[in-house]
Amino acid sequence: MLHGDALRKLLSHRSAVTPAAIEPILIAMTVEQRRLEESNRRTANWQRWGPYLSERQWGTVREDYSATGECWDYFPHDHSRSRAYRWGEDGLLGICDRECRLCFAPALWNGKDPILKERLFGLNGNEGNHAEDVKEIYFYLDSSPTHSYLKALYKYPQAAFPYDLLVSENRRRSRLDPEFEITDTNVFDDGRYFDVFVEYSKANTDDILIRLTVANRGPDAAAVHLLPTLWFRNSWSWGCGHEGCEIKPRIDLEADGGLQANHPSLGVYRFFAQPASDGAKPTMLFTENETNFVRVFKFPEDPEVKFKDAFHEFVVGGNKDALSKKPTGTKAAAYYQLNVPAGKEVTLRLRLFASDQAPLTPFGPEFDRIFAERIADTDEFYDAILSPDLTPQARSISRQAAAGLLWSKQFYFYSVKDWLYGDPDQPPPPPGHQHTRNVDWQHLFNRDVISMPDKWEYPWYAAWDLAFHMLPLAKLDPEYAKSQLILFLREWYMHPNGQIPAYEFAFSDVNPPVHAWACWRVYKMTAPRGQRDRMFLARTFQKLLLNFTWWVNRKDIEGNNLFSGGFLGLDNIGVFDRSKPLPGGGVLEQADGTAWMAFYCSTMLAMALELAVESPEYEDIASKFFEHFVAIVDAMNSLGGSGLWDETDGFYYDQLHVQGQDTPLKIRSIVGLIPLFAVEVLDDRQIDRLPGFKKRMQWFLDHRKDLAAYISYCQPDAEARADDGPAHGRRLLAIPSKERLERVLRYLLDENEFLSDYGIRSVSRVHKDHPFVLQSDGDEHRVDYEPGESTTGVFGGNSNWRGPIWMPINFLFIEALERYHHFYGDAFQVECPTGSGRKLTLKDVAREVEARLAQIFLADSKGRRPCNGTVRQFVDDPHWRDHVLFYEYFHGDNGRGCGASHQTGWTALITRMLWDLPRTVKSARAMPKPTKTARRTS
Repeated sequence: MLHGDALRKLLSHRSAVTPAAIEPILIAMTVEQRRLEESNRRTANWQRWGPYLSERQWGTVREDYSATGECWDYFPHDHSRSRAYRWGEDGLLGICDRECRLCFAPALWNGKDPILKERLFGLNGNEGNHAEDVKEIYFYLDSSPTHSYLKALYKYPQAAFPYDLLVSENRRRSRLDPEFEITDTNVFDDGRYFDVFVEYSKANTDDILIRLTVANRGPDAAAVHLLPTLWFRNSWSWGCGHEGCEIKPRIDLEADGGLQANHPSLGVYRFFAQPASDGAKPTMLFTENETNFVRVFKFPEDPEVKFKDAFHEFVVGGNKDALSKKPTGTKAAAYYQLNVPAGKEVTLRLRLFASDQAPLTPFGPEFDRIFAERIADTDEFYDAILSPDLTPQARSISRQAAAGLLWSKQFYFYSVKDWLYGDPDQPPPPPGHQHTRNVDWQHLFNRDVISMPDKWEYPWYAAWDLAFHMLPLAKLDPEYAKSQLILFLREWYMHPNGQIPAYEFAFSDVNPPVHAWACWRVYKMTAPRGQRDRMFLARTFQKLLLNFTWWVNRKDIEGNNLFSGGFLGLDNIGVFDRSKPLPGGGVLEQADGTAWMAFYCSTMLAMALELAVESPEYEDIASKFFEHFVAIVDAMNSLGGSGLWDETDGFYYDQLHVQGQDTPLKIRSIVGLIPLFAVEVLDDRQIDRLPGFKKRMQWFLDHRKDLAAYISYCQPDAEARADDGPAHGRRLLAIPSKERLERVLRYLLDENEFLSDYGIRSVSRVHKDHPFVLQSDGDEHRVDYEPGESTTGVFGGNSNWRGPIWMPINFLFIEALERYHHFYGDAFQVECPTGSGRKLTLKDVAREVEARLAQIFLADSKGRRPCNGTVRQFVDDPHWRDHVLFYEYFHGDNGRGCGASHQTGWTALITRMLWDLPRTVKSARAMPKPTKTARRTS
């Protein structure tokens, strides 16, 4: 099947291509791929509407106008139903247009809750014993790349939602205790809950069919109130003059029973709601998307003014006066009162469409037919990109991972300057607000649909997370993946000094520099060889030069090619909070920070060499990155004698430099394993095509013998494949020598150290019985092995790198092992697991790690998936059994999911492991079986 870039290249030269040549390509593409092509060529805007509505806007930095920066306290969940948002909207599994002007989402009430369920509930950063955490059960089930079909599931208890219990019990628990989840209460017992399925299907670009299905899983009939809600984001109350601020729109009830939504830039849309499948007819409710100043700020009451929380006041409180008296407003809902029999379901059909795409009738026979067609289109798309060798279980997990990745797109709006100084029609922010956060990022103006880590726990982008998201996204929507990577390098994102913004809590924080790697990988993934998007590569390379220079100028404090300063994304892995000043005014020379920069260098070298094939001017910059890489490797291995390498232990360590004294911090963690990532293989055939680079490289090898020792050379034997032509050599650029690589791999592949049954741990298990302890300035600093949730409050306490398994880091290990194998070949074998007696090539080691990671999600013979922990519903309840959550990270010993429960962004990398499973299984048949090694206690 020919993917988009090949077609685009052909179409860009259409004057030289006959229609007869194009037609077979169009036919070969799936229906969904053709929609992507139309969207990317802007002949049809199939991606105008999507799941871009956040799951949480309250508690974000953007909505915080306090003097102290306490965003959770300034805009808590209790205010979310009553206060208009400034910068976005949220809802329950909803959709909106790509500028979040018009929004749709369902709201629910079971007759017992104190709050109308319009959004997901969770604990804020101060309430949870392991920081913020959503306390709801929901699943993203399916999505096509253009969102022409979307499906999600929310599990709604029939008993009163346990808001108070979740808060009080988690507040009572310490960091040493597990989180108290909604599944630990009794609200799902005996199946007394509703499965609320939310489905969207596009008849055209601006014609959206909506199907809501409420299934009663309990033994008795149960009542539920359902309010499919349509509203405009409030863009009119602020008096702002920048892009995105508009005059007030309105929604009106028309004579035909439908709603007309009129927006100054979006245009006119119609909305219709059909009677439910049980005959229940809806009542149209209206109010304004305005802050309830009476409830929130104790203003005097004005009965003529209507507020955002009117539907809550009416449905839960019975206050009819809260609603607009006239059938008009900026927020409207079709109100259904349903009674669902035990074991049965009720379906609602709704339709939202642009007035110029009006169907003949909103709910004719074509309604269900269109849904069936879009589901079939989505199935066809995934059948085309997923291996036919996948098991049904692996295929289901892959589809859910892709769905979570696509559902996690979100409209993100944040103008730092306007946020700092306030809006003309609002009271000015209090003194001190202008100095709370991001004061040096006043150029930043974000107003885009962006891939989020988790739309509830992380409803704001994280730059290094996003880089990992783009690899699985490149398989689904190549152009979107490339556009996201370009976006963060644009001048309204990237700082003038070259820094990429980290995340809204502190744009100036630093994450591992993986953006270049993502650009390079996406470039290679998104088109067949010979048809790659060189314009994309060149655009990103030029901006990455600025970012690389920023890193070198800011993070190489002593100019010795050893990097430090900043937590570098690994939050609490070290003995110190690495984003703060160190004891005694010391400098931490970081093994991981230095290795990340070597990785950055090697990636930039690969990009420059690729660009130089057609543009020789890139040969000069390739030479620069070649020499810079070798200089970093030299510092890492030999500065001051041994650099950051410990010859006795055979491991890389951080080094604390205080008043001329160097102290290695002997923590066995991924800090000392990340040096394995920086590996690049250069082929003689590639170098021979670049005479300028070859000449300068040869001069370097001839005249810098001290540094040339770090470049290995391999000449293939005479049995080189015939189709390779003459036997050409390869050069290996890597931090560890072959001997040091073998020593580090002994730790990596030791089940008593890093190798878990479920992947690579972030801290060695040896620290369970032997924690690292450092006395400094009268204080004790320590690192223990913590395989699950963090027991420390560093970085909020919900992100733990002291033992769990992290999917992105494991992914980089797998890629590095494959590159080492590409150079060393099958002759280089290591013991895996260490002590087992089984020898594997590094390629087979990579497959072994993949297989262990896949086991996190695969159900055993009893239906238990390690990622689901001990939640009994996932095993006992057939309506839970096939659903999967994609957590932020995983327990180092049992594979249980930890942290954010919907961080499908980088955890969607599991699709690579699942897609590799068929060849992993095939190769495993030829491997000797491993001998299980005993757990050491010392």
